[in-house]
Amino acid sequence: MSLLRFKCVCKLWFSLISQTHFANSHFEITVTHSPKILFISNPYLETRLIDFEASLSDYYTSTSLNLSFVRPRPRPDPYPHRGYYFYIQTKCSCRGFIFLHRAATTYLWNPSTRVHKQIPLSPYGSYLQVNHSLHLYCFGYDPSTDDYLVVLMSFHNVFHNISLHLEFFSLRDNRWNEIEVTNFPYINFSDYSMVGSLFNGAIHWLAFHLDLSMNVIVAFDLIERKLLDISLPDDLFWRGLPGDFEHEPTDCDLWVFGELLSVWTRQNDIVEIWVMKEYKVHSSWTKTLVFSIDVIPTHYFAPICCTKIGDIIGTDGEVGLVKYDEKGQFLEYTS
Repeated sequence: MSLLRFKCVCKLWFSLISQTHFANSHFEITVTHSPKILFISNPYLETRLIDFEASLSDYYTSTSLNLSFVRPRPRPDPYPHRGYYFYIQTKCSCRGFIFLHRAATTYLWNPSTRVHKQIPLSPYGSYLQVNHSLHLYCFGYDPSTDDYLVVLMSFHNVFHNISLHLEFFSLRDNRWNEIEVTNFPYINFSDYSMVGSLFNGAIHWLAFHLDLSMNVIVAFDLIERKLLDISLPDDLFWRGLPGDFEHEPTDCDLWVFGELLSVWTRQNDIVEIWVMKEYKVHSSWTKTLVFSIDVIPTHYFAPICCTKIGDIIGTDGEVGLVKYDEKGQFLEYTS
């Protein structure tokens, strides 16, 4: 924020700091700093920016951020002295921007500069708040055009008529674009919308491939603006119809672990982590970690991120944070 104040010194400084090259150079410098996790306490929008390289118990000294640009929708409240009920979620992040989702509204927000952008509804009818459709969505950065894209795949099922849409919102152009796909064999293998994992210039989701009758990773290349699929480890899922897999959809997902595309699974208080050591090379899938979560009161664990030394930070599914070391040894738990 102190840097932004220098915009007021003169027109030359304002122009310099506002340039894309300056912003990208500044990002490359700040990206080496310790990454953070943002938590929002609903319904009061109390925010905490936590340094996950430190001890989990240090969250009391974390930074509080302001979400005043988001206006709650008035509704009857049995406790009017508490203010309007209001629920907002953080979905994903990219290069300092955070994707926020609340009912019929989505935002891109930079907590460092306080800049925010409300994403308009898609004219194609495939926006996130449609209850009768399942979505694969995320947002990322296209360095070739210096543009941020919100990418959305939706699967509408109305009276047993399924329609599939692939579209993206360009922050630079401020508009939605639909991509025509002649062969679209993917459907969401889960019964709820899923956020993708950004890695190597592409967004990745778990999906079911109709033609192959198996679960795969479907990726959207942010520069080429096209889809491709990547096979999962042979021992991870069964072939067959949607639902015929070894692990339930709520017990597995993609993430980036140690700068590698990874998939984690959870079953019977055991978490397994697989990593793809060479991107898009199926034979490079390796099971790198297996550990127990029976010490967690909720018997639930979903990884969020990892520290520079390899410690794994995750959530207990409710209000707790958990930390394991790179060998799967339990380190910390706090609620």
